[in-house]
Amino acid sequence: MALNEMMNRPVVKKELVAFMRDRLKRFPGGLGELEKTANEKGVPIIPHETAVFLNMLLGQIKPKQILEIGAAIGFSGSLMAQHVGAEGHVTTIDRFEVMINHAKANFEKLGIADKVTLLEGDAAEVLPTLEGPYDFIFMDSAKSKYYEFLPHCMRLLKKEGMLVIDDVFQGGTILDDEADVPKRVRKIHRRLNKLMDTVLDHPALETSLVPLGDGLLLIVKKEDFDFGYILDEIKAEKQNRA
Repeated sequence: MALNEMMNRPVVKKELVAFMRDRLKRFPGGLGELEKTANEKGVPIIPHETAVFLNMLLGQIKPKQILEIGAAIGFSGSLMAQHVGAEGHVTTIDRFEVMINHAKANFEKLGIADKVTLLEGDAAEVLPTLEGPYDFIFMDSAKSKYYEFLPHCMRLLKKEGMLVIDDVFQGGTILDDEADVPKRVRKIHRRLNKLMDTVLDHPALETSLVPLGDGLLLIVKKEDFDFGYILDEIKAEKQNRA
């Protein structure tokens, strides 16, 4: 499992991060054990302070239908499954076999396999096949794809539904000039900035940024709006590179 270097580059001073991770209440039972094991083994999951925030947020929203883009080992999906009630469901997507196998095993171990559907494949191919609507979408996948996935999320999200996107600050480097960013992450830098430019002042959306972990972007869909032009833009970029 590839480690995300940005997990160790939080945007809040390290002393406060250590305080939050130490003092915020641990999760009970199997979910807490899963988090503990993942942290001990260095398996990439959302940091504790983000998980606690997400848990509290979902407790207030009380969503019934949740979509997750990026299942990983199933920790965040398992956390969210606790909030959908008897009639709700979590749909999660991942394309990496090792993650899929771990996630399925963890869903079974936690007794929530009936509440979670894991769709195997590339989200770029899976998202267009989904119909929704979803009350809540959590995106924690390839950062260079967030901008490309936004139109699908907005189509699938119900009005007044919320999209939460994890790891949007790249350790604070999204503020840097692109020329100062290493070439290997310039695409991520460019796409994350495009994402911010698109949503932060958009009249159909209500947005907020929370400096937990490597940054959370919260988006509430206030009105319907077709973001399909982004897909056309991405397609044109690919054709120009061919």
